[in-house]
Amino acid sequence: MRILVAGGHGFLGRHLCAHLTAEGGRDVDVIPLSRRDGFDLTSPATIQPILRDLQPDIIFNCAAHGGSVHYVAEFAADVIHDNIQMALNLYRATHTECPAATIVNPLSNCSYPSDADIQREPEWWNGPVHPTVMSYGNSRRVIYVIAACYAIQYRLRSVNFLVPNCYGPGDSTDPNRTHALNGMIIRLLLAQRAGEREFEIWGTGAPIREWGYVADMARVLHAGLSLDVDLTYPVNIGQAHGYSIRESAEIIADEIGFEGRLVFNPKYADGARRKVLDNSRFRELFPDFRFTDHREGIRSTVAYYREVLWREP
Repeated sequence: MRILVAGGHGFLGRHLCAHLTAEGGRDVDVIPLSRRDGFDLTSPATIQPILRDLQPDIIFNCAAHGGSVHYVAEFAADVIHDNIQMALNLYRATHTECPAATIVNPLSNCSYPSDADIQREPEWWNGPVHPTVMSYGNSRRVIYVIAACYAIQYRLRSVNFLVPNCYGPGDSTDPNRTHALNGMIIRLLLAQRAGEREFEIWGTGAPIREWGYVADMARVLHAGLSLDVDLTYPVNIGQAHGYSIRESAEIIADEIGFEGRLVFNPKYADGARRKVLDNSRFRELFPDFRFTDHREGIRSTVAYYREVLWREP
């Protein structure tokens, strides 16, 4: 089996490639591709000959133009343009060059309505996304629409999952481009190194968020291929459990050994009170799946950033 991982050098893509290689052995050929390899999803002329030559059986679509909440708000037009263009190009090229392939899309749960405390799949379209993620959240919804339309007209198979905010080793070292929890870990490590006695966190720390350890997300994306069900309409990778921002910050500070004080600044808005993925459908499909403990995941992420932030060139 030949598996192409678009965005294979990125955060989720690297973990997915490692998992697929370890699980598949000699029977699986895993090919990570991104712009550094000339696989630019914004350019149909570059991806069509590659797909024609490779003829992949599976395409994991981990390529995205994203970043922190502040980044996707500041560059909203670029973010939505690039993400929708990449999806359109990938589906058109897959249809024309390797129509038997299956496309697997991890879709961020920021695409849920902003007022959804418990995020249930049947209610995914029941309102607008939060204004701060208008560009990225809506682009995730559009990817599903594209997948559904190609299934209707061409019977091109897609497997779609709604993924919580990921964290874990291997993400960017730029706090403005990394995922939220990883960004907090980076900033706390930098504060510790600078000898700072206080660390400010915007908001009250009360909002509850569900976090997905990146290696767990890779395992589920792979396992979804073996299910004999139609997963065009996405399924939550849900734990039905979240942690307050304060709880996560305190775990991070404890794992780092930060001796300063965590200061929560209520002048900044908290956003939604609670964002947790319902896991009813997930448990029907994956009854025995075990997620990584939150503290254990944070511990491994801290160890990773301790190594790479000050690595000698």
